[in-house]
Amino acid sequence: MLAVTGLAALSSCSKDPLKNMTEDESRIYITNRDSTANFASYKTYSIVDSVSVIDNNRLTGKTVTAWDQQVLAAVRSAMEARGYTRVSHTQSPDLGINVSRLYNTTTHLVDLSDYWGGYGGYYDPYYWGYGGYGYDFPYYGTYQSTEASLSIDMLDLKNASGNGTIKGVWSGLIRGSGIFNNNSVDNQVKALFDQSPYINAAQ
Repeated sequence: MLAVTGLAALSSCSKDPLKNMTEDESRIYITNRDSTANFASYKTYSIVDSVSVIDNNRLTGKTVTAWDQQVLAAVRSAMEARGYTRVSHTQSPDLGINVSRLYNTTTHLVDLSDYWGGYGGYYDPYYWGYGGYGYDFPYYGTYQSTEASLSIDMLDLKNASGNGTIKGVWSGLIRGSGIFNNNSVDNQVKALFDQSPYINAAQ
């Protein structure tokens, strides 16, 4: 089951409401769960002590910044408020929780015909001894953009199979502006859990 919420402020007198959104309003919260999972059957959990950095689907490292620690603390608080008990990863927890920073860099192609096409009028080809010639510039260029997201994943360790397969039972993803702002951490994690009332040890 997939759930998506977005916060947007729309004004009838605004021609482009997207430009007037705050960072909070720009964020999209996406949760997905295994509909066969019984979250009341899990009683304990363990959470990683650092945040993974995944760049273009590749793990590039782990971080423990103040922001990372705040996110991990917010997830712990949310889990314990739902009745789960935190244990060490060596104590056979029912659930395992991973937290990751996701970065996706995309290369875009842009048409520069209007820009470069005017160069012939600004520079003098006679200076270089090529009278009658114009300048020939490439009419296309590229630029890169990077989208950052926060991902929280919950794994079923209680029923892990003997062949090493671990099943994911829930994931939460946050996209938008200002995700890595310390002031928004608690509200972001709360929004994901508010969207997932079924995560409860005492259903």
